[in-house]
Amino acid sequence: MARWITDWHPDDQAFWEASGKRVARRNLVFSILAEHLGFTVWTLWSIVAAKMGSYDFSTDQLFWLVALPNLVGSVLRVPYTFGPARFGGATFTTVSALLLIVPAVGLGVAVSDPGTPYWVFLVIAALAGVGGGNFASSMANITYFYPRSKQGVALGLNAAGGNIGVSSVQLVMPLVIGGFGLAAAGWFWVPLAVVAAVCAWLFMDNLSSAKAGPREQLAVAGRAQTWVMSFLYIGTFGSFIGYSTAFPLLAKSLFPSSPWAVVAFVGPLAGSLVRPIGGWLADRKGGAPVTLWNFAAMGAGIVLVWAASTSGSFWLFFLAFQTLFVTAGIGNGSTYRMIPAIFQAKALAERGTGEEALLYGKRQASAAIGIISAVGALGGFFINRAFGMSFAQTGSPATAFLSFGGFYVACFALTWWCYMRKVGVSVVGSLAHARV
Repeated sequence: MARWITDWHPDDQAFWEASGKRVARRNLVFSILAEHLGFTVWTLWSIVAAKMGSYDFSTDQLFWLVALPNLVGSVLRVPYTFGPARFGGATFTTVSALLLIVPAVGLGVAVSDPGTPYWVFLVIAALAGVGGGNFASSMANITYFYPRSKQGVALGLNAAGGNIGVSSVQLVMPLVIGGFGLAAAGWFWVPLAVVAAVCAWLFMDNLSSAKAGPREQLAVAGRAQTWVMSFLYIGTFGSFIGYSTAFPLLAKSLFPSSPWAVVAFVGPLAGSLVRPIGGWLADRKGGAPVTLWNFAAMGAGIVLVWAASTSGSFWLFFLAFQTLFVTAGIGNGSTYRMIPAIFQAKALAERGTGEEALLYGKRQASAAIGIISAVGALGGFFINRAFGMSFAQTGSPATAFLSFGGFYVACFALTWWCYMRKVGVSVVGSLAHARV
């Protein structure tokens, strides 16, 4: 049964070594399990849409089915962020895992009837967005369990474990669908969601120190840093989830006879595995410089993919696309490390260096994570809609690639302006020297 812990001081080294480390690690493990399942259900339609050849849907309509879960998931991340603070991390993780059963069952039932109309598929795809909300609640919860010095790696591992869910779907689902039919793509996840919920209830904990009212949490919406980081997170996580969910349908549209279904999982897996490296680099070198040069690399990557898309070679296109997955993964880790660093640095500057200031900073960071992750996830919707509209209007993805490149240039400029200028020139310049 989920327990409430009333005495929690992770930044106290003696407490951390005596008992805090063990408890935090246990919660992290089962948080990763639940978040992983959330990502699988959230991104399930990236494969399902590409396998709906028996339905007379246009490419643009199929991209809508891939895009809708991203849109709904991004919106749900705001209320999901408040869940652990209001009900407890273990309790909310249990409930959020059980909610994954609804879209999984809906998909299994809908594809069993060949006459199911398009609008029903839209509704079921939208319901899959509940899986996207899990990320915000999981990350907000884990923030409280770890000391400042270890949050980069802890959050990176937690996020990577969830992100790998995209790769799991794209590796397993073609095999499941090929062996048991499209309906199995939904039913397959039901028992796994039940297992994740049971494990969360039995092995995770609720923290009394994490409790906060919605008004206190929503106060971060008035801080400029929340919206600066939201914009940057569209460029990193939005790119990761957008490219991950769009790649199967995009590859099938550009190279119909290619083995896209066999290798689609590789990019999301690579991007997930390097995410902790982004957090580790940010811990050592500072999040701002890592993020800045990573956006430059993403801009170069989009040029490579654009050129490869017209080369006629699927394998050249596939290899070029891996640069986007890897750089998006590194950027996910570095930008996410910046969030607690920024808000905790501000809390210490405003309230002193005591434990209360540290706890206030964690509450601010936890709330900011929800808003930032919600806005960032919109990138998944924008990317899929950009591809859909580009195909509908021009028959190619070129226009979409051009818009992505321009966005990365804007992200590079914003990162430099807000975090890399000399102290005193920028309002938040001091934060750049505090390893954000």
